[in-house]
Amino acid sequence: MDDLVWRRFDCFIGLFGDLGNFLRKLFNISLGGADELSGYGFGVATTFALSFALLERAHIRVDAVIAVLPKRLHVAINFLGLWLLIGFAFILTAMVWSMVADTLTHGSRSITPMRVPLMIPQLPWLFGWVFFVFTGMLITLVSLQRLWRRDRDGVQALIGVKSIDEQIKDESV
Repeated sequence: MDDLVWRRFDCFIGLFGDLGNFLRKLFNISLGGADELSGYGFGVATTFALSFALLERAHIRVDAVIAVLPKRLHVAINFLGLWLLIGFAFILTAMVWSMVADTLTHGSRSITPMRVPLMIPQLPWLFGWVFFVFTGMLITLVSLQRLWRRDRDGVQALIGVKSIDEQIKDESV
């Protein structure tokens, strides 16, 4: 999705929540559900942001450990980290899939005054997890292809820790 669409969505959710707080504090009026809707939006946005972070090599790593290891081990450590991350995400995705299937089977609704059908926030949340796992698998396959061609720099550029110069370049743009 276009970056501007996400920014507008984020701004709308933030303003909606702020308006709810303002009305509740000053006039004792509740919008009823601002926090619920923003929670759903946050959950969905987070799952898609995981893929973006993976493509940007922005997931947290223990750089201090990698710094003391020989360069020839960096590729193996980066693959291990990627496989553990995607494996964990796959397990979560399977659990979310099961939960969404139960929601659809039983027609579950939230236990709030809004009584939102839970399939509305859960389906995009599930798609976000599936997209994250798919992105991780695709990055793994491309990395393995680069490794097969003995392109260690290409593997590093795809799954390795960003260098200080790369981080400075990203922040200065």
